[in-house]
Amino acid sequence: MSAPQYVMAIDQGTTSTRAILFDHDGAIVSTGQLEHEQIFPRAGWVEHDPQEIWRNTREVIGQALSRAEVTRHEIAAVGVTNQRETTVVWDRHSGKPVYNAIVWQDTRTQKICDRLEGDEGPEKYKERVGLPLATYFSGPKVAWILENVEGAREAAERGDLLFGTTDTWVIWNLTGGVDSGVHVTDVTNASRTMLMNIDTLDWNEDICRDMGIPMSMLPRIASSSEVVGHAAGHQLLRQAPITGILGDQQAATFGQACFEVGQAKNTYGTGNFVLINTGEELVRSDNGLLTTVCYRIGDEKPVYALEGSVAVTGSLVQWVRDNLNLISSAPEIEELAREVEDNGGVYLVPAFSGLFAPHWDSTARGTMVGLTRYVTKHHIARAVLEATAYQSREVVDAMNADSGVDLTELKVDGGMVMNETLMQFQADLLRVPVVRPKVIETTALGAAYAAGLAVGFWESTEDVVANWQEDRRWEPTMDEEKAERLLRLWKKAVDRAREWIDEDVEALEA
Repeated sequence: MSAPQYVMAIDQGTTSTRAILFDHDGAIVSTGQLEHEQIFPRAGWVEHDPQEIWRNTREVIGQALSRAEVTRHEIAAVGVTNQRETTVVWDRHSGKPVYNAIVWQDTRTQKICDRLEGDEGPEKYKERVGLPLATYFSGPKVAWILENVEGAREAAERGDLLFGTTDTWVIWNLTGGVDSGVHVTDVTNASRTMLMNIDTLDWNEDICRDMGIPMSMLPRIASSSEVVGHAAGHQLLRQAPITGILGDQQAATFGQACFEVGQAKNTYGTGNFVLINTGEELVRSDNGLLTTVCYRIGDEKPVYALEGSVAVTGSLVQWVRDNLNLISSAPEIEELAREVEDNGGVYLVPAFSGLFAPHWDSTARGTMVGLTRYVTKHHIARAVLEATAYQSREVVDAMNADSGVDLTELKVDGGMVMNETLMQFQADLLRVPVVRPKVIETTALGAAYAAGLAVGFWESTEDVVANWQEDRRWEPTMDEEKAERLLRLWKKAVDRAREWIDEDVEALEA
């Protein structure tokens, strides 16, 4: 039998699950993809059905294999990447979730975060975990489930419940589920829970105790590139080794070959996420960024990153499509925006889940300002695209301040980077080149690389660097004074969005 020719990446994202086969050159061979339902039970609540996600995962694996006419024998390794922070709690005996997955965008845990802060404020745990107390992260979501789902607390204390982000949920099921499924996550996902010590890479018992989370619920923390298990015998990938796990944004950083200190990427997906590699140095942010684990290969020392997280960018386009019905497909947003030369004075701040980096204001809500009778749907479409670029500029400014070194170019990836109007505006705002690679599915590619490195399919990260190829580059063309004036107006709009939530709003949303 010939040597395996491919690596499969399972990309369990916020809106869909994909399985992608890559060859040794890092090229896409085939893809399977299915969207899952976005569940909004109340204002600020966002949920997914974990069982739907697992059903879709099995199906997209089959799609990718059949479309490439490939069998499991040709798969060298499987890598998993995932929407981070999204929280699943399930019964280890039945395999059934006790509640829907609570998505990273969900804001229901604000009161739990407030309670945990006490007199110490939102940075209470930041020295230990690299993160502020915020609804974004997994720990408070687990606490909410244990406090609000009937019988969950007692079951957890008996040792019957397991917790995981969606990488853990997929891998547990893929490796056998109730029949000896492997309960594991990696350092990048664990670093987003608010439960892992950022320096020692182990679970923090004191914080778990504060949140009322039994240690028995927590998965083993592995590196990002090691053999963690094998697909169960009844799965299509039977006995294929699962050897890579990376949270989606760290996976994109890996796929963009950002292995040198100071290299950065921005992923334009459901949200936007800028990561800059800080090497083995654990850098604390003074400007609203997160300290996170970038990746860890085998037993090597962990590599860290500073991250700027923006909650709503691609999902704003989805909102315009699904809620406002201004467009019927996402690419139409650029067609509308191109009909006008500017935004007509309109600024749209999409603080649907509050404001993430660098503001961290959970009381903010979405705002559109500057409306006049002159404004058309074309101006609103342009304001939607520009909101993505403005939020990314704010994060890059914070990153420059923390690192002390100005960014010289920005590697970009994700679905929105095919929008050339947005990419040009981003370059104009940042005043540096914006660079798109030939393979923009860098999240899945990063998971594939991590998995392949663990089994020798690729020998070293040098192979990853050699595979990376530039596709398109945008240089700044806008007058700098104009760009800065636009940014000042954006910040004025952000001020209007802040501190919206109060007792009156909460009473109406209840």
